[in-house]
Amino acid sequence: MASPSLKIIEPDESIGLSEYAQFANLRSAVHDLQTEAATFVPQIGERTVWMVSSTAEGGGVAEMLPKLISILCELGVKTKWVVIQPRDKKFFQLTKRLHNLVHGSGDARLERSDRDLYESISGELADDFDQHLGKDDVLVVHDPQPLGMGAALKSRKDVGFIWRSHIGLDRTTPATQAAWEFLRPFAEKADRAAFSTSDYIPAFLAGRSSVLTPAIDPLSHKNRDLSPHKLVGILCNAGLEKPRHPVLTPAWEDQAQRLAPGGEFVPATQNEIGLLFRPIICQISRWDRLKGWAPLIKAFVALRGRLEKGDQEGWVEQVKIGRMVLAGPDPAGIQDDPEALEVVEELKEAYCGLDSDTQEEIAILNLPMSSRKRNALMVNALQQCSTIVVQNSLQEGFGLTATEAMWKRVPVLGTRACGLRAQIRDGVDGFLTHDPQNPEEIADNLARLLSDRVRREHMGRNGQRNVMDHYLVFEQVAHWLKLIHEMLHRRASPSKG
Repeated sequence: MASPSLKIIEPDESIGLSEYAQFANLRSAVHDLQTEAATFVPQIGERTVWMVSSTAEGGGVAEMLPKLISILCELGVKTKWVVIQPRDKKFFQLTKRLHNLVHGSGDARLERSDRDLYESISGELADDFDQHLGKDDVLVVHDPQPLGMGAALKSRKDVGFIWRSHIGLDRTTPATQAAWEFLRPFAEKADRAAFSTSDYIPAFLAGRSSVLTPAIDPLSHKNRDLSPHKLVGILCNAGLEKPRHPVLTPAWEDQAQRLAPGGEFVPATQNEIGLLFRPIICQISRWDRLKGWAPLIKAFVALRGRLEKGDQEGWVEQVKIGRMVLAGPDPAGIQDDPEALEVVEELKEAYCGLDSDTQEEIAILNLPMSSRKRNALMVNALQQCSTIVVQNSLQEGFGLTATEAMWKRVPVLGTRACGLRAQIRDGVDGFLTHDPQNPEEIADNLARLLSDRVRREHMGRNGQRNVMDHYLVFEQVAHWLKLIHEMLHRRASPSKG
């Protein structure tokens, strides 16, 4: 698209369904999807399905859309991906506030000027999109950022309009009330809405909302199985390990950066983590306060403080040589998250306040975003090197990082945040922390996992089976086909809607 406020993204997805079907554990899932598609795709016809999001880099939405769009196109549904690029940076500051409010966090006071900004920018985006949108097309907008644009286009052209919200909270607070009051006039324009769990559906959308569970691509660079040679090569290329022998591929130009005791990010090779040798407790997420970074650091400090008292416990040796890795995307590469730099600065301050021995045992990593493929491979390698993957979210829309870890047979320590408890079975795939702001409880759960290797192995296998049954992309695509078909059917028969 020529407009500077809209950018069309061409997913670089070369793996087709026939290649997935070559894997014995994926064959039946592919067959089931193709059977569903034979029913629904002809009824969608020649219309274009437009998927609109606020960023093509970082976060679960940007992770899922490329493969979703690629498979829809392969099945015969003409699908395009557009990213909004609002000219006024204040727009994303406002939508980040709305994002936090939907999660129950932040100042609930929203002014008339906030609504004016949202409507003005949404109108400008709609002006630029209008010429590309056919009257029979389907418009799907993801999360609050493009919702206003979708509502404006719905009013102008009466296109089929679906709002996919990836966020929510399972209870009502003053913050969530303020957010939904703000978003309601725009969300009510949608023909259908979809949420990650039923707990997120606001009352005013209850009659026309569906549950659409997020999912992962099992053969993506982030989730494919890595041979030992490939794993070591990625770690060396990314600067996460020093090559002690010749490596087939050269070092990457942009490598991982590790926070140094002085408060600056330096090449991770300057102080190796020991990913191939040490027990690793790892959390990988966007730099967001709701991810519970600060209490997780305090929990690791608390666990190390118990070492002398716990000399008969099975977790002691694990913690003595173990390390905590906290990794996130380079904030400069995430256009719709202006808070990321602030969170990184807060973590710097907390890290610099630790003693030097503890600083040595905690690695805070910035992962470059210059290449989506390389970023995904870094995440994959870190997860596959992990003894435990943590997602210590205060609130979580879903938490694909937990799904990814389960797929790799790594036990997870999640929280009771709705999106995490919807997928992690407490005591089966890992454990759930009730209070993610309580370092002592987090430390207790880490000790429970570290003390029992056999139980960790059982949890890893359980988690992979759980993902296989419920959270792979094939089932997600089938749900999208049903949702689009249902929306079109209701529009054609309004008396049934």
